[in-house]
Amino acid sequence: MANIYNNLNLIDLNDFPVNWWTGLLDKAHDIMSDPAAYSESCKGKIMGTLFYEPSTRTQMSFQTAMLRLGGTIIGFDNPATSSVAKGENIKDTTKIVSGYADIMVMRHPVAGSVKAAALTADCPVINAGDGGHLHPTQTLTDLLTLREEKGTLENLCIGFCGDLKNGRTVHSLIKAMSCFKGTSFVLISTPELSLPAYVKTFLSASGHSYKEVSSLDDAVGMLDVLYMTRIQRERFSSPEEYEKQKGCYILDNKKMAKAKDSMIVLHPLPRVDEIAIEVDDDPRAMYFKQAKYGMYVRMALILTMLEESTMKVPLITGRAHKHQICSNPLCITHKETYLPHYFRGDSTMLECEYCDERTLVE
Repeated sequence: MANIYNNLNLIDLNDFPVNWWTGLLDKAHDIMSDPAAYSESCKGKIMGTLFYEPSTRTQMSFQTAMLRLGGTIIGFDNPATSSVAKGENIKDTTKIVSGYADIMVMRHPVAGSVKAAALTADCPVINAGDGGHLHPTQTLTDLLTLREEKGTLENLCIGFCGDLKNGRTVHSLIKAMSCFKGTSFVLISTPELSLPAYVKTFLSASGHSYKEVSSLDDAVGMLDVLYMTRIQRERFSSPEEYEKQKGCYILDNKKMAKAKDSMIVLHPLPRVDEIAIEVDDDPRAMYFKQAKYGMYVRMALILTMLEESTMKVPLITGRAHKHQICSNPLCITHKETYLPHYFRGDSTMLECEYCDERTLVE
C-alpha cells in the first residue's frame, strides 16, 4: 500500500478531519458577518470551472464566491463548446486548464471523474459533483445550514427521502453526519432507490442507528431535519424506469402538519414535483436559504484551499492492480481507459479508489 499525493484537493469531505470542516464553517460564518472584509482576498487569483453537466446553484455560487473574493473565472459550462466535443479526455482538458488557473472546480456525470482529474492537475481541484457518487461542497452547504439553523450538528434525527441510490448529496451528507455524536438516520425510499451498500456499510461501521422505511407520512413526525431529493431522470437507463419512480414522494402542507414545529426542510435543488409550491411559505422550509449559505461556505473553501496549499492529504491510499476491473459500470475507469486501476482492500475484496464500489478480486 502506498499513499499518492498531489495538490490539496477536495474530492471527498471525509478525507479531511472534522475540525477542518468546522474550521470552514467558522470562516463561512465570519464572512457572512462581514463580507466586505474579504472582498479582495483573492485579488489576482483565477478559478477554472469545468462543468460537464448542467448546474445552476453549484456553478453560480462558486462563480459568485470567487467574484466576491475579488478573483476572476475561466472555464466552460457546456462541454459541447469546448474541446471535449472533439473527443479530448479528462486528463488533457484538466491538465491544460489547471495550468491557467490557481484553483479548479469540476462537475462531471461519471463517478470518480474528479479524482481522475486531480491525479495530474497542476492546481488544487474541488469536486462539484461526480455522477451519483459524491458532492462534498453541497455537504458543506448542508452542514452550514444545519449549524446556523439548528445551532448544532449533534443529536439530530435526519430523514432522507427520494432517490437515495443516485443522490450524491445524500451519500456525502450521511458520511459527514456519521462523524457527529448522537445522529440517527431515517432512509425513506422505494426498494429500487434505496441507499447503496457501500454507504450503509459506512453507516453501520460508524455505530449510528438507521432505519429504512417506505412511507414519508409515517416518518415525518420523528424528524428534526427532512432532506428531500428529486427522482433524477438523468440517472435512469430508460424513460420507463424513471416513470415508475417519478412522483413517489411529494411533500405538501398535509404532511408538514404531521412534523415537529422545530423540524426544518432541506433540498439540494433543483426540485421537480417532490416539494409542493405551497410548502415554500412554511417557515420550516429552508431550501432557498440553504442555497445562499452555499455561496458563503464556498467562499470559505476557496480561501482555505488557496491558503493551505502546502497541506498534505493523500489522493490515493491503495495500490494499482493492473488486471483488476471495477465492477461499477458507471465508474470513470470504464470511460477513461488509460487510468491506473487503484484499489484499497485485501486479497478477497477490493474497493475502487475512484468510485468506492466494492469488487471481488479476480
